[in-house]
Amino acid sequence: MFDFHRLRLPLKYLNILITVLTFVLVFWFTPVVSQALTKAPVILDGQQLFRISDSGQYSAQERTNLINSQLKNVISTSESIQVKIEKRNQLPTILLNDRYLLTVTQQDTLPGSTLDEQANIWAQQIKEALQQAHLERTRTYLQQTTFIAAVILLITVGFSWLLGWIKHQFIRVASLRLTTSNAIPNSETLKVLELFFKLVLASMRIGLWMSAILYITNLFPFTRQWSYQISNILITSFTSPILTLGKNPYSLTELIVLVGLLFGLVIFAGTLTNFLRSRILSFTVINRGAQEAIIILLKYGLIFIGTLVLLQIWGLDISSLTILASALSVGIGFGLQDIAKNFGSGLVLVFERPIQVGDFVEVGEYTGIVERIGARSTEIRTLDHVSIIVPNSRFLEKEVINWSHRNPISRLHLPVGVAYSSDPKAVQSALLEAASKHPNVLQTPLPLVLFKEFGNNTLNFELLVWTAEPNKQFLLKSDLYYIIYEVLQQREIEIPLAQLDLHLRSGKLEFTPEMQLALIQMVERLSNQESDIDSTNPIEKGTEGNGTKKS
Repeated sequence: MFDFHRLRLPLKYLNILITVLTFVLVFWFTPVVSQALTKAPVILDGQQLFRISDSGQYSAQERTNLINSQLKNVISTSESIQVKIEKRNQLPTILLNDRYLLTVTQQDTLPGSTLDEQANIWAQQIKEALQQAHLERTRTYLQQTTFIAAVILLITVGFSWLLGWIKHQFIRVASLRLTTSNAIPNSETLKVLELFFKLVLASMRIGLWMSAILYITNLFPFTRQWSYQISNILITSFTSPILTLGKNPYSLTELIVLVGLLFGLVIFAGTLTNFLRSRILSFTVINRGAQEAIIILLKYGLIFIGTLVLLQIWGLDISSLTILASALSVGIGFGLQDIAKNFGSGLVLVFERPIQVGDFVEVGEYTGIVERIGARSTEIRTLDHVSIIVPNSRFLEKEVINWSHRNPISRLHLPVGVAYSSDPKAVQSALLEAASKHPNVLQTPLPLVLFKEFGNNTLNFELLVWTAEPNKQFLLKSDLYYIIYEVLQQREIEIPLAQLDLHLRSGKLEFTPEMQLALIQMVERLSNQESDIDSTNPIEKGTEGNGTKKS
C-alpha cells in the first residue's frame, strides 16, 4: 500500500496551499471585510511574497506593478542579489542592487509591528525569493522537477483508475443488497444509485486532476504564474457577489455553504428522529401510528426552526423573504395547487389521524398496509408487496375503509350453500366446528351461523367469524373453506351443483300442410338411400362366390 506520508512536499508549496486555504476561508466567512481590502500582492514567479497598500498618490496596484517588474529584471540577469534598507524621509526604504524598490509606510505594516520590523521582514523575504528563483532556473532543478511531475501524473492516473474501481465495487455491493432484500430488485433505484455514483466519481476525478495540474504548474517557475492566475480566477469567481438579499451581497461560495448547512440540518433532523424512533419511542407503549406522528412533527419542526435560525445567523433578513413568499403564493395559485392540497392533507392526516402507519386500509381499488405518511403522499404496501404511492388528498376526498382504526378486530363473512336435502341444524354444527378448528378465529365474540335464504338450488348459510388480523383475512378465508369442505364431506352434507329443470307439457302435436309435405319428401329420400346401399352389397343379393344360390 502506498504511504502518503512518504510524499514530502516542499515547504514553499505548503505555504502556498495554506495561504490559498486561508484566503478562501476569509472570503467565505468574512465577505464584507474581504471586499474592503485595498492591498495588492507582490508576486514573484506566481508566488505571493507580501501585500502592500496605497501610498500617497500611488495606488497599491501601481506600486506592486513597479516592484514586480524590477524583480523580473533581476531574475533575468545573472547579477548578484543585494538587498539593503535605508532611511529616506524618516521612512525605511528597501533597495535592490542599489536601486529603489519600495518605501514601507504606516499603512503597509501589520498590527503589532513597527516600520523597521516590517521592512526587515520584507527585505528578507525578497532576498530568499530571488535566490530561490535563481535556483529553480538551474538545469539540475528542472530535471528533478520534470521527474517529480511525471510521477505525479502516474499517481493521478492510478488514483483515477482506483476511484473507478471503487465506484464499480460500490454499485455491485448495493445491487447485491437490494437483490437480497427484495425478491425483485428495483431497477429505478439501481439507475438512480448508479447515476449518483457516476456524479460523485466525475466530481472526484475533476478535483483530482485539477489538484494535480495546479501542483505541477507550481513546480516550474515559468508555469507557476498560470497556477496563480487559475487559482485567482477560481477564488474570484467563487467569492464575487452574485446575489443581493436585503442589504447583504452573497457570493457563490457563501450560497454553497448555506445550502450545505441546510442539507446538513435535514440530515441531522432525520438522524435525530430515527434515533428517537429506534431508541426511545420503540420502548414505550405508544402505538406505531402515534410514534410516526410524533416523528413527522418533530422532523419538520426542527427543519423549519433550524432554517430560520441559520438564515438569521447568516445575516439574512427574514423580512426580505416576503417577496419570495409572494412569488411562491402566485405559483401555488397557478401551478402548485395539487402539491399544496396534498401537503395540507398530510398535516390533517398527522393531526386528525384517520389513518396511521401500520393500519390495514382500502382506498378505491388498492388494499394494503400503510407504511409511511409523508408531507405529500402516503405509501401503501399491498399484500403482493407492491408499494402504491397515494396522494394525501385522496384520503380526505373519498371513502377509506380502515380495518385497523381504533379496534383492529373485524368480522368476516363466508357464504356457504348446501343441498335442499341437508339438515339445517347439522349444517350449523358443521360450520361452527370448522370455525373452532382455526387458531386465528377469535372465540370471543363467538362465531355465528346465519340461515340466509332458500336459493334456487341450495340452502344458503353464512358463517361469521372474528379476527384480530384483518390484513390476513384472505388467507384466513381460504383456510376456513378448506376446513369447511372437509367437515361437510365427513358429515355427508352435499354441496350441489347448479341445476336447471326442464318441464314438457303433454298434448296433441299438429303440423301444417307445408310441414307434412316436407316430412314426406324427407322420408322418401331416406328410403331411396337405404335401397341404394342394399343393391351394392353382394351378400344381401343372396349369391355366393361358387355360383350356387344361398338358402
